[in-house]
Amino acid sequence: MVATQPVDFRRGMNGLIALVASALSADPYCGDIFVFRAKRRDRLRCIYWDGSGMILSTKWLESGTFTFPPVKDGALHMTPEEFGLLVAGLDWTQVRQKPVKRPTKVA
Repeated sequence: MVATQPVDFRRGMNGLIALVASALSADPYCGDIFVFRAKRRDRLRCIYWDGSGMILSTKWLESGTFTFPPVKDGALHMTPEEFGLLVAGLDWTQVRQKPVKRPTKVA
């Protein structure tokens, strides 16, 4: 889940956990990865509960910016593939998802 509003990167783990619970209305201990962006779009922070503790990671790009959704209230849900592209610094919005076909019922 990606928070679409930029956050103050002086926030620590407890501040980001509180932000997940209040602003995103999500459970920070559910096992999802929560991604936060800086205003300049060259940094991101992720928090993740792995079952035994909370992990906080930060990544910044030496050049260029991360591709984020437009700034608005709320959050965006990403697929694992889109998340991998985002963390790699690539434009994940260019990925097209193919519709999932349901199997036909065999009689």
